[in-house]
Amino acid sequence: MSETPKVSQEIIDPVNENLKQLEALFPAAVKDGQLDIEALKAELGQFEEVGEEKYQLNWPGKQAAKQKAFEKSAGRTLKFVPDESKNPETTENIFIEGDNLEVLQLLRKNYYGAIKMIYIDPPYNTGNDFVYKDNFKMSQAESARAEGNVSEDGERLVKNSKDSGRYHSNWLNMMYPRLKIARELLTEDGVIFISIDDNEVNNLSKLCEVVFGEENFVARLIWEGANKNDAKHVGVAHEYVLVYAKSRFSLPGGWRIAKEGVEPVLKEVERLKKECGDDFKGASKKLAGWFRSMKATPSFGLRRFSKIDERGAYKEDDPTAPGGRRFELKHPQAGQVIPLRSNRGWGFDQETFNSMVEQGRISFVTETSIMVRRYLHETDSVTPPSVFYQPARSASERLGKLFGKKIFDFPKDEVVVAKFIEMAANSSSEGEIFMDFFAGSSTTAHAVMQLNAEDGGNRKSIMVQIPEACDSTSEAFKAGYKTIAEISKERIRRAGEKVKADYADKEGIENLDVGFKVFKTGDTNINWLKEDLQGGDLLENVYKNASNKDKLDFTPTATDLDVVYEIMLRQADVPLSASVEQLDEIGERTYLFADSYLVCLEEEITQELINDLAEIEPLPIKFVLRDSAFGDDIALKDKTIRTLSALIDRNTGDDKQTYTVEFI
Repeated sequence: MSETPKVSQEIIDPVNENLKQLEALFPAAVKDGQLDIEALKAELGQFEEVGEEKYQLNWPGKQAAKQKAFEKSAGRTLKFVPDESKNPETTENIFIEGDNLEVLQLLRKNYYGAIKMIYIDPPYNTGNDFVYKDNFKMSQAESARAEGNVSEDGERLVKNSKDSGRYHSNWLNMMYPRLKIARELLTEDGVIFISIDDNEVNNLSKLCEVVFGEENFVARLIWEGANKNDAKHVGVAHEYVLVYAKSRFSLPGGWRIAKEGVEPVLKEVERLKKECGDDFKGASKKLAGWFRSMKATPSFGLRRFSKIDERGAYKEDDPTAPGGRRFELKHPQAGQVIPLRSNRGWGFDQETFNSMVEQGRISFVTETSIMVRRYLHETDSVTPPSVFYQPARSASERLGKLFGKKIFDFPKDEVVVAKFIEMAANSSSEGEIFMDFFAGSSTTAHAVMQLNAEDGGNRKSIMVQIPEACDSTSEAFKAGYKTIAEISKERIRRAGEKVKADYADKEGIENLDVGFKVFKTGDTNINWLKEDLQGGDLLENVYKNASNKDKLDFTPTATDLDVVYEIMLRQADVPLSASVEQLDEIGERTYLFADSYLVCLEEEITQELINDLAEIEPLPIKFVLRDSAFGDDIALKDKTIRTLSALIDRNTGDDKQTYTVEFI
């Protein structure tokens, strides 16, 4: 019998996976498993280089950062922590505590091409932020300069001082591999939103062009209301949000967001109309001032409806539209042809145009130049603007009320992030996944629950947060929170209950998913190399009552559930939220996850067990068994596989089903 297939110790080998995809596109460029650069250039029609210099973003450590993105994740895993989870049996939301680069590497197999939208708020690199030190290969002198703080779990966070000669490089080294893997996780129509300020916005833009491609740039949003008071020359009142798509050509034709705060605006318009009478110009000025004074309600494009006439708030648009038909429009009275302002086309024909003129919806700047008047109360959504307003203190105040005290500095705003989600999803997002791997206080998870409550959607969230220690003098530490991750999890618990209470009268609100399964990064649970871990009083005490086979196969603290989840990480397209069921009718250590993958950790293989496995309906697509269950009896292993195959064939009849058997 040929060697039996094994469960791979490596979750994914990104280099080989990329090489296979490249070989599928350009067979001539891959020779004997190696990439032939010159052959690849020829396949792309590049037969000579003009010169050695190229337009590209370079920085010290770039090659090491690129290598970091391709590192394998052998020897590490994610461990399920049911005691810290909420509604773990039913929730489809995930919270992972650990270094986000390591977590992204571990999720590569399960969530490749599965994440609809990623929002992150990384360190802004102000000189006081802590960045992740990923143990790049440095000289001894460089390593000495890079020494920093180590968390309780041994993960290093380094204060990136502006005095450092590698100030920008350190930040780029930290960001590159995370963005590289993040792109792999996005769906084809997926997008990433990245909050940033002036310190690194330009470098981040260039870095995103390297990772996502210049053609996949969507927008550079300006978030007005940041209110930074430490400026010496110009008071900075904004931040940025860079938006990039995995493939911009796969995005929907247009993004729309629900009008936020429409009713207060319309009420203010009516009040101003009464106050100003026929002085609509004066009313418009007062409405613009009212918008600037708004504190709690984000405007998200509503400020563009800042003119008033007898019908209400309106804005004027360029009337051409992408894909519009090339009608020849003429002035209804004067007869002059109204030329296009671009090569796009009119959005209406002459008859519709004449009707709009009669209704007062067309403003003639000149006899051959027009604007179209659109009214706020006649549309239920608006195109998101590139500049929007939301004061930063609003989020801090709401989070403070949620915890009963100020517990977290500078949280992002869940109302704003919900708008980003709404833009990216453009629907109720049935089953779509939204991720934040710089979770902080888990604003994104809060936003997902809030939006689901509003529109009945079924969006799911994945939060990732390193257990960064809280300052011992902080209010959070005094309140019992030792790490940012603990605050993050508690915020989800409290926010979920508040959202349900706020929407208590809404039909179906009891089904809102406000839970989350907690995982933490840790060492592998499986003794992949079958090293002899027996012997020694200390180790024997750790193993306690473990059998000899468990000592051979697993690490001292591993549970069966730990092993099942580690095997789950090696399956494509299986979310960590998938159900795990113990099949008591078959054995005490036999499990089924995602209704399709069977993991049998029984120490002995019997004919009765094989019969039971073959009768499972629906048939699992993969069976995972233990090598040690067969001992040294190769013939028994061979016989077991053949018997299982024969029984499955008999049970499924003419409907032959594909399945695999692997061993650990």
